[in-house]
Amino acid sequence: MKLIPEQIDRLYQFTRQHYVEWYDLQTELVDHLANAIEQQWQENPKISFEDALQIEFKKFGIFGFMDVVEKRQAALGKKYNLLIWKHFKSFFKIPQIIGVIIATFLTAGILKTIYFDDLFTALFIGSFLITLFVIWISKYKKKKQNIPNEKRWLFKEMIYSYGGLSGFLYLPFQLLNTLFNGSRYNVLESNFLLFTISFILVSFYLSMYIIMKIIPSKAEDYLKETYPEYALENAN
Repeated sequence: MKLIPEQIDRLYQFTRQHYVEWYDLQTELVDHLANAIEQQWQENPKISFEDALQIEFKKFGIFGFMDVVEKRQAALGKKYNLLIWKHFKSFFKIPQIIGVIIATFLTAGILKTIYFDDLFTALFIGSFLITLFVIWISKYKKKKQNIPNEKRWLFKEMIYSYGGLSGFLYLPFQLLNTLFNGSRYNVLESNFLLFTISFILVSFYLSMYIIMKIIPSKAEDYLKETYPEYALENAN
């Protein structure tokens, strides 16, 4: 026995009822459940569809589909981080590396000339404003893309939420607070430490640029590469 289209639709509804919001994960679970139910029918043709479904669902344990969701999120998170690393490495090839070197020297010059209190305040205010901007633009994009009955894709939401970037925007602020520890002179006595801090700051904001600009601009390519069914639906 094979599942009919109405039963497949029921499986999609079942996954949504159990808090699986993304179409790619729903499809993965529906395929698994459908194969398992058909296997049950081979062993016991008299069992009803709903009974077979409940038997398979119980095999997922007390947390239901949450383990599957978490594993998929972890896998896509790893894929996302690899994309960041791929683009980050591209900035350390000629001619991009020249810009990185210039930015590092400029940052070192700023750190060496500006008063620490002024720098600390500027970074705090800057990070706060950028955080607000990232949160606003993320919500705006989600609202814009939230078309009724449109399929949701986990990797797409990860890309357009900037990989949770807002939680890391205070890193430069925390870094300088820790390293300077209230006094800029300990750092300024060491050119090596000064340039190391400068390079870390440049790398951090370069990563922000990759997350907020480069990856979203290539989102369609990455989504089609990740989801064959997404590529078919957006072929035109």
